[in-house]
Amino acid sequence: MSSKPTQENAISVAQHPDHAAMGTAAGRRDFVKLATLGAGASLLGALLPASVARAAGATDALLLSCMDFRLMDDIERYMSGRGLRDKYDHIVLAGASLGALTDKYPAWRETFWSHVDISIQLHHIRRVIVMDHRDCGAYKVFLGEDFAKDAKKETAAHAAQLKKLSGEIKKKHPKLEVELLLMALDGKVEKIS
Repeated sequence: MSSKPTQENAISVAQHPDHAAMGTAAGRRDFVKLATLGAGASLLGALLPASVARAAGATDALLLSCMDFRLMDDIERYMSGRGLRDKYDHIVLAGASLGALTDKYPAWRETFWSHVDISIQLHHIRRVIVMDHRDCGAYKVFLGEDFAKDAKKETAAHAAQLKKLSGEIKKKHPKLEVELLLMALDGKVEKIS
């Protein structure tokens, strides 16, 4: 490949004045300035004390919620309203607690536990928040019943799964706090004890 400009390249550069500047001394100086700035920023990041890097990576919690598109905005509003905006990791599984427990998709269970472990290692989480929601399609599919028709029965079904997952979390990670929540379709959240 020749480094000499060809007539075709000369025409192309002449037709694009913005590109023509790159061939001038000023264009090369601007490039060198940008390259130096980028290298300096990279070096600064590498020289930061480890404690600063860890502080930047710490977060409060891992949230497990369902994939239901109807509630994504409500979940964000709820977490932000608790002062947790940008302070939690988020894993999404159909059915939330049920998705993390189901034998129907064993890879989901493995994925949940891998996320818990990674959140502990990387972000030093102190708690897991598990948020199920009412009128959950995964509960209908996995358990074969529409619990939404009876609010008490629905609450009991979610509470059973939430408490089962809480027990497993506490068994594997006794230092983690576990918070169990049930969200209604209007965004209201109740604690399950």
